[in-house]
Amino acid sequence: MDAAPHPLRIPQFRAYWAARFSMTIAQNAMIIVIGWQTYTIARTTMSPAGAAAQLGLIGLLQFIPLFVTTPITGWVADRFDRRLITRCTVSLQALCALTLALVTYTEGMTLPVLFSIAVLLGLGRAFAGPAFGALAPNLVPREVLPTAIALSSISWQIGTIIGPAIGGFAYAAAPWGAYAMATALFLTALLALFTIGLVPRPTTPSKAHPIRQIIDGLAYVGQNKLVLGAITLDLFAVFLAGTSALLPIYAHDILKVGPQGLSLLASAPAAGASVVALFFSFRPIKTNVGPKMLGAVLVYGTATVVFGLSQIMALSLVALAVAGAADMFSVYIRQSLITLHTPDDKRGRVGAVSQLTISASNELGEAESGFLASALGPVGAVLVGGGGAIVVTILWTYLFPSIRNAKTFDPPKSPQDSRDLELEATP
Repeated sequence: MDAAPHPLRIPQFRAYWAARFSMTIAQNAMIIVIGWQTYTIARTTMSPAGAAAQLGLIGLLQFIPLFVTTPITGWVADRFDRRLITRCTVSLQALCALTLALVTYTEGMTLPVLFSIAVLLGLGRAFAGPAFGALAPNLVPREVLPTAIALSSISWQIGTIIGPAIGGFAYAAAPWGAYAMATALFLTALLALFTIGLVPRPTTPSKAHPIRQIIDGLAYVGQNKLVLGAITLDLFAVFLAGTSALLPIYAHDILKVGPQGLSLLASAPAAGASVVALFFSFRPIKTNVGPKMLGAVLVYGTATVVFGLSQIMALSLVALAVAGAADMFSVYIRQSLITLHTPDDKRGRVGAVSQLTISASNELGEAESGFLASALGPVGAVLVGGGGAIVVTILWTYLFPSIRNAKTFDPPKSPQDSRDLELEATP
């Protein structure tokens, strides 16, 4: 029997990869510029603490639509054409980018405009995440899915590197130019998505009532202890240790490196992550996946603490790069475990729950960091977050034995194997 082709040899997956790559560059260029605009506009009338709270509010406004719509978005991704959903969500993001470009060009930018667009971007990402995540497994054979996940992560991580750098420098040259560039990239992603033809669905959509389907998807997450543990580990660790919302403060007030330095700080985690993702695309992990994921999260928390204490730009960049590499290590394992342990007909709903936790750890974590920084200062907020991530990882090691017992990505072959893997901690 012939070996399954490498994912990049599959035209459908190449189009998917290109779309996600272009979209990610655009998203991250916008994120860094929106954060910088929010902070600088707020600083004209507010103290550093008040401006930090506005950064937190931006994160919160992006999270709320996601939180409200998560049950629906997962069901939509499982029920309807995933290609159509991705096209619609990318179109919405392109419209948001174009609006910001025009408002910035006419010098009419205000905090209410930024807050309103943040809500729309949160809504677009709410529907995009489950659809993009559930679409990828339909494009490649199951045996090369971990490699496809690594490649998809590469597109995301490289886009995360390029996006902030381009966005920061474009903003320094012409503030509206960063948003105009993002608009063009979103349109490029949309074009790539239109080249993906009909995707075979291995299962027939359930005829159960939509509410019943939503409940079934959420119940699956609660019943599968490994999936639940992997999702919640990311939720609490990254929620506590997230530093992205505080980077404008570090660039502006602590390291004093300006928007160009901010773009470097924002790119450093993705630089470390991209190296790890590139390595996994050629040398995927196959053994002791659970313990390695837990170890990676510990490194992530430790690197965050180092960044919080640093007042040297070079050391800050190294700490962020290590944090990004460790985060990518854990993300690769977590996404592979969740995807391979979830039936295709539930991947949209499970993906929506996973996205909710990811967004909670990112956007809501940004809000938590901003508000905490307003109370404790940016350094105190980062130290509390990094230490909290370390504590959470230690707790999860004992609360979810199924994670530390996971040796490979293969799901259990029988109910007994599943029970043996989960081994719930009992007195």
